Amino acid sequence: MAASLQQETTILPYIPPRTSSHRRQSSSGTAFLPEDLNIVPAGPSSSPNRPKSMSANKRMSGTATSTTTTTTTAAAGQQALNGVGSSGNKFNAGAEFQAALAASGNNNNERDPKRVSQPISSPPRDSSLLRTSRPKSLSSPFEGKEKLVLEGNGPFEPPRNFGDKFIDGKVPTWTAEKEGILMGPYDYLYGHPGKDIRAQLIAAFNVWLKVPDSSLAIITKVVGMLHTASLLVDDVEDSSLLRRGNPVAHSIFGTAQTINSANYVYFLALQQLTALPHANFAIQIFTEELLMLHRGQGMDLFWRDTLTCPSEDDYLEMVSNKTGGLFRLAIKLMQAESPVADRIDCVPLVSTIGLLFQILDDLLNLSSPTYTQRKGLCEDLTEGKFSFPVIHAIRADPSNRVLINILRQKTTDEEVKKYAVSYMERMGSFSYTRKVLGVLEQKALSLVREGEMLVGGEEGRRGAEKIKGILGMLKAL
Repeated sequence: MAASLQQETTILPYIPPRTSSHRRQSSSGTAFLPEDLNIVPAGPSSSPNRPKSMSANKRMSGTATSTTTTTTTAAAGQQALNGVGSSGNKFNAGAEFQAALAASGNNNNERDPKRVSQPISSPPRDSSLLRTSRPKSLSSPFEGKEKLVLEGNGPFEPPRNFGDKFIDGKVPTWTAEKEGILMGPYDYLYGHPGKDIRAQLIAAFNVWLKVPDSSLAIITKVVGMLHTASLLVDDVEDSSLLRRGNPVAHSIFGTAQTINSANYVYFLALQQLTALPHANFAIQIFTEELLMLHRGQGMDLFWRDTLTCPSEDDYLEMVSNKTGGLFRLAIKLMQAESPVADRIDCVPLVSTIGLLFQILDDLLNLSSPTYTQRKGLCEDLTEGKFSFPVIHAIRADPSNRVLINILRQKTTDEEVKKYAVSYMERMGSFSYTRKVLGVLEQKALSLVREGEMLVGGEEGRRGAEKIKGILGMLKAL
């Protein structure tokens, strides 16, 4: 039965996709045949069980056997499709085509019955479209083997020194242009400076510590780099819109590029410390204080994201780590480089200033018109942040969940934020915050007087005056 079916099988002519450039008209309808390929069409079939396709491999081998036979067969196929024989007699066209097909060895009796049913995936290709070549010398695992080559492009052979300049590290490839790309977000924020309180604080304390100018320049630069880079990250983590009255960096450069720039600057700052005379000690200080900074920031974010109101002690610990970290970093680096560091320890004073600075910032965020212009109205409420006045208001009446719910919404509605501010005023939170600031200011002034006495003389007095000037500047914000 199978043999009978095989003998009755007739191969249909290959008909390429219909395109206007290959359209041919005949008395029986429209036929299609590409003119640039040697196609071997088959004759008509009389069997209802004929397969729908033929073997592409068989078709290709038929093409390679004889160019003359293929061309003749293709011509006969073209004439058959047009319904015209070589003599011009329409009734002989089919017979002539079958004869040409048999002469080319492409009749259906010679085909592999196992491959007859395979679908045609593409028209037969002219073998002249591809060529093989053997390069004169090969130094790859493919030596001695023929390789597929595109016309006109030469062999796919990499140069012998491929990647050498990147492997041995002798050729510097990093350019100023690439550096500028990475530093873009940082340079943008650096170009809109703030009051630069940290640099002024370093200069004031140096009256007491007498750090050499070369070391002082490095320390001042490192602290400024760390501060600016940390602001880039803060703005991303807080979803801020403005910084110093301008759009935040990540709204211009994108979040990913901004974070990468900030992290890059952290390591540039670390690299700067290697130039200090006491570099090992400086790197240890740097590592410890950056760990503290990230611990403080991490807790601040956790409270915000889980809507957990911290205690005052938890808050003060967070501020001491987060805000106080950079102040301590500066003073500890200065003391490590100071030739007179043994006469005074400035860390307690600068830690107090750090607490004072952050709590004052919390108050101004919710009450200062100037702050509103720089960062927006009550931005801490939009962030859902548990700032010092907010913590007091919530703990003053835990049964009233109005403020908690406002923080949960992270609202941008100015009327809602104004209502939250009025609620905190009624709870006495702003008044309490101002009293706390007064207590911290007195502690700081007491430590300044103590430092003045320890240093003594004109240096002690001048240093004290400069530090008091910093405290006065904070108070006037």
